[in-house]
Amino acid sequence: MITAFPEGSPVFVAGFPVGALQANCFLLAPAEGADCVIVDPGQDAVEPIEEALREHRLTPAAVLLTHGHFDHVFSAAELCRAHGVPVWIHPEDRPMLADPGRALGPAATALFGGRVEMSEPDEVRELAADQVLEVAGLSFTVDHTPGHTRGSVCFRTTTEEGGRLLFSGDTLFAGSIGRTDLPGGDTEEIMRSLKEKILPLPDDTVVLPGHGPASTIGRERATNPFLSGGGASFPTRGL
Repeated sequence: MITAFPEGSPVFVAGFPVGALQANCFLLAPAEGADCVIVDPGQDAVEPIEEALREHRLTPAAVLLTHGHFDHVFSAAELCRAHGVPVWIHPEDRPMLADPGRALGPAATALFGGRVEMSEPDEVRELAADQVLEVAGLSFTVDHTPGHTRGSVCFRTTTEEGGRLLFSGDTLFAGSIGRTDLPGGDTEEIMRSLKEKILPLPDDTVVLPGHGPASTIGRERATNPFLSGGGASFPTRGL
């Protein structure tokens, strides 16, 4: 379980890895017993999400997707239909909701028997760069951060007490960055996204990535070899 703020915080944040590729799924709400957003519900996410919703008395208001790879979106349609809520995704990645294979490449597709079947949720809303999204009593700023995929985004939010959160998807990890060798990936684009959108954020911004542990912008700026020019090759975590 990943938690971004200590017990007693006015904002409830919980995350857990799901599926074969252990992609992080997050729940965020103003408090327990309130409306919430679900970020990146991947493979095998329905049961743990429903359990968390019951335990913390949360009501889904929307599903937010950082990008269209199936390990982050696989359960979106089922959850949206079950709770009657929309999914938000950047238009560049929207086609992956119904056709995930177009972003995997032959090698990755072969790992899953040559086909991954999914369907688009009933209500899809498209994200725009610099959009401010008001949902579940929370406010998110949408940063378009292409590079891992053409439609990758990060979601930024703050608390009234000044806490800062960044849901970075597969753009930034603790000690690494997103791979760019799949269809739609672009090394120059991801480095530009990191330089222009991510690194200028305050040091104390808590980074909640698509895979692996949480971090902070300050820690990544100081120690991430891919941000300081020391990385020898790009990582293969996730898709």
